[in-house]
Amino acid sequence: MSSLSSAITAAATALAVERTRIEVAVSNIANAESTRGPDGQPYRRRDVVLASEPVGGFDAALGEARATGVKVAAIVEDQGAFRRRYEPSHPDADADGFVSLPNVDTPQEMVDMLGAARAYQANLAAIGLIRELVSKALELGR
Repeated sequence: MSSLSSAITAAATALAVERTRIEVAVSNIANAESTRGPDGQPYRRRDVVLASEPVGGFDAALGEARATGVKVAAIVEDQGAFRRRYEPSHPDADADGFVSLPNVDTPQEMVDMLGAARAYQANLAAIGLIRELVSKALELGR
């Protein structure tokens, strides 16, 4: 049962990571037109960096395998160039009439968000299957 518990824990770590990915994508979309932040610069797109994380343990005597989960290693700012749009009446326009806009590609953020949502659903389904497997095993034991 310990390996099943490790599998549920691994899937649960993925749920937390996918939630973070969705939150970051939503933040990027919400700030896609933010021309000035606290530092006076346009908003910079953020990206989630993931890393594997062992959960559970390995017991050679019992033959139980270690599961590997995932964690958020960092949330980093994309250092790509800002987009520029000609809008001379904008208060943040430069001398040539161009406004620097965040380096956020809204359609790409939507794709990232949908991917994270699908991964979230897949991990929920995995947890459900494991719970069902444990339940059936307990029924057989009666």
